[in-house]
Amino acid sequence: MKKFLPAFAGALGLLAALPAAANPLHKTECIAPAKPGGGFDLTCKLANSMLQDAKLIQDPMRTTFMPGGIGAVAYNSIVAQRPGEPNVIVAFSGGSLLNLAQGKFGRYNENDVRWVAAIGADYGAVLVKKDSPFNTLKDLEAALKKEPNKVIFGAGGTVGSQDWMKAALTARAAGLDYKGMRFVAFEGGGEAMTALMGGHVQVYAGDASEAAQQIEAGAPVKILAVMSDKRLPGKLASVPTAKEQGYDINWPIIRGFYVGPKVSDADYKTWVDAFNKAMAAPGYAQLREQRGLFPYTMTGAELDAFVKSSTQSYRKLAEQFNLNVTKQQ
Repeated sequence: MKKFLPAFAGALGLLAALPAAANPLHKTECIAPAKPGGGFDLTCKLANSMLQDAKLIQDPMRTTFMPGGIGAVAYNSIVAQRPGEPNVIVAFSGGSLLNLAQGKFGRYNENDVRWVAAIGADYGAVLVKKDSPFNTLKDLEAALKKEPNKVIFGAGGTVGSQDWMKAALTARAAGLDYKGMRFVAFEGGGEAMTALMGGHVQVYAGDASEAAQQIEAGAPVKILAVMSDKRLPGKLASVPTAKEQGYDINWPIIRGFYVGPKVSDADYKTWVDAFNKAMAAPGYAQLREQRGLFPYTMTGAELDAFVKSSTQSYRKLAEQFNLNVTKQQ
Protein backbone atom coordinates (compact mmCIF):
# COMPACT_ATOMS: atom_id res chain seq x y z
CA MET A 1 0.00 0.00 0.00
CA LYS A 2 2.87 2.39 0.91
CA LYS A 3 4.45 1.86 -2.52
CA PHE A 4 1.09 2.41 -4.16
CA LEU A 5 0.30 5.75 -2.47
CA PRO A 6 3.10 7.84 -4.06
CA ALA A 7 2.25 6.46 -7.50
CA PHE A 8 -1.46 7.12 -6.90
CA ALA A 9 -0.72 10.66 -5.72
CA GLY A 10 1.39 11.27 -8.83
CA ALA A 11 -1.41 10.03 -11.08
CA LEU A 12 -3.87 12.33 -9.33
CA GLY A 13 -1.54 15.25 -9.91
CA LEU A 14 -1.33 14.42 -13.61
CA LEU A 15 -5.10 14.12 -13.90
CA ALA A 16 -5.57 17.43 -12.11
CA ALA A 17 -3.42 19.12 -14.72
CA LEU A 18 -5.30 17.68 -17.68
CA PRO A 19 -8.54 19.70 -17.48
CA ALA A 20 -6.60 22.99 -17.43
CA ALA A 21 -4.53 21.97 -20.44
CA ALA A 22 -7.67 20.96 -22.29
CA ASN A 23 -9.45 24.22 -21.47
CA PRO A 24 -9.32 26.60 -24.47
CA LEU A 25 -9.25 29.55 -22.03
CA HIS A 26 -6.02 28.28 -20.43
CA LYS A 27 -2.67 29.70 -21.65
CA THR A 28 -4.42 31.72 -24.33
CA GLU A 29 -2.75 33.34 -27.31
CA CYS A 30 -3.95 36.13 -29.57
CA ILE A 31 -2.32 36.52 -32.97
CA ALA A 32 -2.10 40.13 -34.13
CA PRO A 33 -1.56 40.07 -37.92
CA ALA A 34 0.67 43.16 -37.93
CA LYS A 35 3.60 44.80 -36.19
CA PRO A 36 3.21 46.00 -32.57
CA GLY A 37 1.35 49.20 -31.92
CA GLY A 38 -1.37 49.05 -34.57
CA GLY A 39 -5.07 48.28 -34.54
CA PHE A 40 -4.62 44.52 -34.36
CA ASP A 41 -2.34 44.91 -31.34
CA LEU A 42 -4.99 47.05 -29.61
CA THR A 43 -7.66 44.49 -30.49
CA CYS A 44 -5.68 41.69 -28.84
CA LYS A 45 -5.02 43.86 -25.79
CA LEU A 46 -8.71 44.58 -25.48
CA ALA A 47 -9.48 40.85 -25.59
CA ASN A 48 -6.97 40.27 -22.80
CA SER A 49 -8.38 43.09 -20.65
CA MET A 50 -12.04 42.20 -21.09
CA LEU A 51 -11.56 38.46 -20.50
CA GLN A 52 -9.37 39.05 -17.44
CA ASP A 53 -11.73 41.65 -15.97
CA ALA A 54 -14.62 39.21 -16.38
CA LYS A 55 -12.44 36.54 -14.70
CA LEU A 56 -12.76 34.23 -17.70
CA ILE A 57 -8.99 33.81 -18.07
CA GLN A 58 -6.54 33.63 -15.19
CA ASP A 59 -3.23 34.22 -16.94
CA PRO A 60 -2.57 37.19 -19.24
CA MET A 61 -3.23 36.42 -22.88
CA ARG A 62 -0.02 36.26 -24.92
CA THR A 63 0.08 38.38 -28.08
CA THR A 64 2.01 37.03 -31.07
CA PHE A 65 2.73 39.40 -33.95
CA MET A 66 2.44 38.00 -37.46
CA PRO A 67 2.50 40.87 -40.00
CA GLY A 68 1.74 40.49 -43.67
CA GLY A 69 -1.05 41.38 -46.08
CA ILE A 70 -3.46 42.91 -43.52
CA GLY A 71 -4.05 39.45 -42.09
CA ALA A 72 -3.12 37.20 -45.03
CA VAL A 73 -0.03 35.62 -43.43
CA ALA A 74 -1.84 34.90 -40.16
CA TYR A 75 -4.90 33.54 -41.98
CA ASN A 76 -2.84 31.12 -44.03
CA SER A 77 -0.85 30.08 -40.97
CA ILE A 78 -3.87 29.27 -38.82
CA VAL A 79 -5.70 27.41 -41.59
CA ALA A 80 -2.77 25.40 -42.93
CA GLN A 81 -0.50 24.92 -39.92
CA ARG A 82 -2.50 25.46 -36.72
CA PRO A 83 -6.12 24.63 -37.60
CA GLY A 84 -7.08 22.83 -34.41
CA GLU A 85 -5.39 24.81 -31.63
CA PRO A 86 -8.25 25.62 -29.25
CA ASN A 87 -6.55 28.29 -27.16
CA VAL A 88 -5.49 30.53 -30.10
CA ILE A 89 -7.60 33.38 -31.45
CA VAL A 90 -6.65 35.65 -34.36
CA ALA A 91 -7.62 39.32 -34.67
CA PHE A 92 -9.28 40.53 -37.87
CA SER A 93 -10.71 43.81 -39.14
CA GLY A 94 -12.90 45.13 -41.89
CA GLY A 95 -9.70 45.58 -43.91
CA SER A 96 -9.01 41.87 -43.53
CA LEU A 97 -12.44 41.07 -44.96
CA LEU A 98 -11.94 43.49 -47.84
CA ASN A 99 -8.64 41.85 -48.81
CA LEU A 100 -10.15 38.40 -48.29
CA ALA A 101 -12.96 39.32 -50.67
CA GLN A 102 -10.45 40.41 -53.32
CA GLY A 103 -8.63 37.08 -53.13
CA LYS A 104 -5.54 38.55 -51.47
CA PHE A 105 -5.45 35.75 -48.88
CA GLY A 106 -4.45 33.19 -51.50
CA ARG A 107 -6.47 30.02 -51.92
CA TYR A 108 -8.48 30.45 -48.71
CA ASN A 109 -11.76 32.30 -48.35
CA GLU A 110 -14.20 33.33 -45.63
CA ASN A 111 -15.44 29.75 -45.19
CA ASP A 112 -12.06 28.43 -44.01
CA VAL A 113 -12.07 29.61 -40.37
CA ARG A 114 -14.57 29.83 -37.50
CA TRP A 115 -15.66 33.39 -36.75
CA VAL A 116 -15.97 33.93 -32.99
CA ALA A 117 -16.72 37.51 -31.99
CA ALA A 118 -16.84 41.13 -33.11
CA ILE A 119 -16.08 43.39 -30.15
CA GLY A 120 -16.45 46.87 -31.64
CA ALA A 121 -15.86 49.02 -34.68
CA ASP A 122 -14.44 52.25 -35.92
CA TYR A 123 -15.95 54.13 -38.88
CA GLY A 124 -14.65 55.83 -41.96
CA ALA A 125 -14.31 59.62 -41.88
CA VAL A 126 -13.53 62.38 -44.37
CA LEU A 127 -10.77 64.62 -43.01
CA VAL A 128 -9.34 67.92 -44.20
CA LYS A 129 -6.86 70.42 -42.77
CA LYS A 130 -8.29 72.73 -40.11
CA ASP A 131 -7.89 75.84 -42.30
CA SER A 132 -9.31 74.11 -45.38
CA PRO A 133 -12.07 76.01 -47.23
CA PHE A 134 -14.09 72.79 -47.16
CA ASN A 135 -16.55 72.64 -44.26
CA THR A 136 -19.04 70.14 -45.68
CA LEU A 137 -19.07 67.34 -48.24
CA LYS A 138 -20.98 69.71 -50.55
CA ASP A 139 -17.99 72.08 -50.44
CA LEU A 140 -15.68 69.19 -51.35
CA GLU A 141 -18.01 68.08 -54.16
CA ALA A 142 -18.09 71.60 -55.63
CA ALA A 143 -14.29 71.79 -55.63
CA LEU A 144 -13.96 68.35 -57.22
CA LYS A 145 -16.37 69.31 -59.99
CA LYS A 146 -14.71 72.65 -60.61
CA GLU A 147 -11.02 71.70 -60.48
CA PRO A 148 -10.62 67.95 -59.84
CA ASN A 149 -6.86 68.08 -60.44
CA LYS A 150 -6.36 70.40 -57.47
CA VAL A 151 -7.99 68.10 -54.92
CA ILE A 152 -5.67 65.26 -53.93
CA PHE A 153 -6.83 62.37 -51.75
CA GLY A 154 -4.35 60.68 -49.44
CA ALA A 155 -4.74 57.17 -48.07
CA GLY A 156 -2.97 54.70 -45.86
CA GLY A 157 -2.83 51.94 -48.45
CA THR A 158 -2.78 51.30 -52.16
CA VAL A 159 -5.61 51.03 -54.70
CA GLY A 160 -8.25 48.66 -53.37
CA SER A 161 -7.42 49.32 -49.72
CA GLN A 162 -10.00 50.55 -47.21
CA ASP A 163 -8.85 54.16 -47.42
CA TRP A 164 -8.90 54.05 -51.21
CA MET A 165 -12.40 52.54 -51.13
CA LYS A 166 -13.64 55.27 -48.80
CA ALA A 167 -12.23 57.93 -51.12
CA ALA A 168 -13.70 56.27 -54.20
CA LEU A 169 -17.10 55.93 -52.52
CA THR A 170 -17.01 59.61 -51.57
CA ALA A 171 -16.28 60.59 -55.18
CA ARG A 172 -18.95 58.25 -56.53
CA ALA A 173 -21.57 59.49 -54.06
CA ALA A 174 -20.86 63.00 -55.32
CA GLY A 175 -21.58 61.84 -58.86
CA LEU A 176 -17.95 62.03 -59.92
CA ASP A 177 -15.80 59.59 -61.85
CA TYR A 178 -13.56 57.99 -59.22
CA LYS A 179 -11.06 57.11 -61.98
CA GLY A 180 -10.35 60.80 -62.41
CA MET A 181 -9.58 61.53 -58.76
CA ARG A 182 -6.00 62.22 -57.77
CA PHE A 183 -4.85 59.72 -55.19
CA VAL A 184 -1.59 59.30 -53.26
CA ALA A 185 -0.90 56.07 -51.37
CA PHE A 186 1.09 56.07 -48.13
CA GLU A 187 2.46 53.25 -46.00
CA GLY A 188 -0.13 53.79 -43.29
CA GLY A 189 -2.66 56.15 -41.78
CA GLY A 190 0.00 58.01 -39.81
CA GLU A 191 1.87 59.03 -42.96
CA ALA A 192 -1.38 60.02 -44.70
CA MET A 193 -2.34 62.20 -41.71
CA THR A 194 1.09 63.85 -41.75
CA ALA A 195 0.72 64.57 -45.47
CA LEU A 196 -2.70 66.12 -44.84
CA MET A 197 -1.39 68.38 -42.07
CA GLY A 198 1.55 69.37 -44.29
CA GLY A 199 -0.75 70.37 -47.14
CA HIS A 200 0.61 67.70 -49.51
CA VAL A 201 -2.90 66.25 -49.89
CA GLN A 202 -6.21 68.05 -49.41
CA VAL A 203 -8.40 65.18 -48.23
CA TYR A 204 -7.80 62.03 -46.22
CA ALA A 205 -10.46 59.31 -46.02
CA GLY A 206 -9.34 57.94 -42.68
CA ASP A 207 -10.84 56.53 -39.49
CA ALA A 208 -13.08 58.42 -37.08
CA SER A 209 -11.58 57.39 -33.73
CA GLU A 210 -8.01 57.92 -34.97
CA ALA A 211 -9.00 61.38 -36.16
CA ALA A 212 -10.65 62.19 -32.82
CA GLN A 213 -7.51 61.19 -30.94
CA GLN A 214 -5.32 63.24 -33.27
CA ILE A 215 -7.55 66.31 -32.90
CA GLU A 216 -7.55 65.93 -29.11
CA ALA A 217 -3.75 65.83 -29.26
CA GLY A 218 -3.73 69.13 -31.16
CA ALA A 219 -3.58 68.03 -34.81
CA PRO A 220 -4.81 70.87 -37.09
CA VAL A 221 -7.47 68.83 -38.90
CA LYS A 222 -11.25 68.71 -38.97
CA ILE A 223 -13.78 66.03 -39.85
CA LEU A 224 -16.29 66.80 -42.59
CA ALA A 225 -18.31 63.60 -42.11
CA VAL A 226 -18.35 60.19 -40.48
CA MET A 227 -19.39 57.13 -42.48
CA SER A 228 -21.93 55.69 -40.05
CA ASP A 229 -25.70 55.25 -40.08
CA LYS A 230 -26.10 57.49 -37.04
CA ARG A 231 -23.97 60.12 -35.36
CA LEU A 232 -21.21 58.66 -33.23
CA PRO A 233 -21.29 59.14 -29.46
CA GLY A 234 -18.89 61.10 -27.30
CA LYS A 235 -16.38 63.54 -28.77
CA LEU A 236 -17.68 63.10 -32.32
CA ALA A 237 -21.36 63.68 -31.52
CA SER A 238 -21.32 67.07 -33.27
CA VAL A 239 -19.89 65.67 -36.52
CA PRO A 240 -22.60 64.97 -39.13
CA THR A 241 -22.79 61.69 -40.97
CA ALA A 242 -22.29 61.47 -44.71
CA LYS A 243 -25.93 60.38 -45.01
CA GLU A 244 -27.10 63.56 -43.26
CA GLN A 245 -25.34 65.49 -46.00
CA GLY A 246 -26.97 63.50 -48.78
CA TYR A 247 -24.23 60.93 -49.43
CA ASP A 248 -25.18 57.30 -48.96
CA ILE A 249 -21.92 56.00 -47.50
CA ASN A 250 -21.68 53.64 -44.54
CA TRP A 251 -18.26 52.15 -43.74
CA PRO A 252 -17.90 50.35 -40.41
CA ILE A 253 -14.42 49.03 -39.64
CA ILE A 254 -15.25 46.00 -37.57
CA ARG A 255 -12.75 44.43 -35.14
CA GLY A 256 -12.94 40.88 -33.87
CA PHE A 257 -11.54 37.36 -33.73
CA TYR A 258 -11.64 33.93 -35.36
CA VAL A 259 -10.24 30.49 -34.57
CA GLY A 260 -8.92 27.68 -36.75
CA PRO A 261 -11.25 25.53 -38.87
CA LYS A 262 -10.64 22.33 -36.89
CA VAL A 263 -11.32 23.77 -33.44
CA SER A 264 -14.06 21.58 -31.94
CA ASP A 265 -17.66 22.72 -31.57
CA ALA A 266 -17.30 22.60 -27.78
CA ASP A 267 -14.16 24.77 -27.73
CA TYR A 268 -15.63 27.17 -30.27
CA LYS A 269 -18.72 27.54 -28.07
CA THR A 270 -16.49 28.18 -25.06
CA TRP A 271 -14.92 31.15 -26.84
CA VAL A 272 -18.29 32.48 -28.06
CA ASP A 273 -19.77 32.22 -24.56
CA ALA A 274 -16.69 33.85 -23.04
CA PHE A 275 -16.92 36.89 -25.32
CA ASN A 276 -20.67 37.17 -24.75
CA LYS A 277 -20.09 37.23 -20.99
CA ALA A 278 -17.16 39.66 -21.24
CA MET A 279 -19.11 42.10 -23.44
CA ALA A 280 -22.03 41.99 -21.00
CA ALA A 281 -19.78 42.88 -18.06
CA PRO A 282 -20.23 46.38 -16.52
CA GLY A 283 -16.73 47.62 -17.31
CA TYR A 284 -16.60 46.54 -20.95
CA ALA A 285 -17.93 49.77 -22.49
CA GLN A 286 -15.16 51.78 -20.81
CA LEU A 287 -12.46 49.33 -21.97
CA ARG A 288 -13.77 49.55 -25.53
CA GLU A 289 -13.90 53.36 -25.48
CA GLN A 290 -10.34 53.55 -24.16
CA ARG A 291 -9.22 51.82 -27.35
CA GLY A 292 -11.19 54.11 -29.63
CA LEU A 293 -13.90 51.64 -30.63
CA PHE A 294 -17.63 52.19 -30.90
CA PRO A 295 -20.42 49.67 -30.08
CA TYR A 296 -20.64 46.94 -32.73
CA THR A 297 -20.92 43.47 -31.23
CA MET A 298 -21.74 40.06 -32.68
CA THR A 299 -20.75 36.49 -31.90
CA GLY A 300 -21.12 32.96 -33.24
CA ALA A 301 -23.64 32.32 -35.98
CA GLU A 302 -24.64 35.98 -36.25
CA LEU A 303 -21.04 37.04 -36.89
CA ASP A 304 -20.49 34.17 -39.32
CA ALA A 305 -23.48 35.34 -41.37
CA PHE A 306 -22.28 38.95 -41.21
CA VAL A 307 -18.76 38.07 -42.40
CA LYS A 308 -20.04 36.04 -45.34
CA SER A 309 -22.52 38.73 -46.34
CA SER A 310 -19.85 41.45 -46.01
CA THR A 311 -17.27 39.65 -48.12
CA GLN A 312 -19.85 39.12 -50.86
CA SER A 313 -20.70 42.83 -50.76
CA TYR A 314 -17.00 43.73 -50.87
CA ARG A 315 -16.54 41.48 -53.93
CA LYS A 316 -19.35 43.26 -55.74
CA LEU A 317 -17.92 46.64 -54.74
CA ALA A 318 -14.45 45.67 -55.96
CA GLU A 319 -15.91 44.59 -59.30
CA GLN A 320 -17.80 47.88 -59.59
CA PHE A 321 -14.52 49.73 -59.12
CA ASN A 322 -12.79 47.49 -61.69
CA LEU A 323 -10.37 45.97 -59.19
CA ASN A 324 -8.84 42.61 -59.88
CA VAL A 325 -10.83 40.08 -57.87
CA THR A 326 -9.57 36.51 -57.66
CA LYS A 327 -12.48 34.13 -58.09
CA GLN A 328 -12.85 31.76 -55.14
CA GLN A 329 -13.61 28.10 -55.63
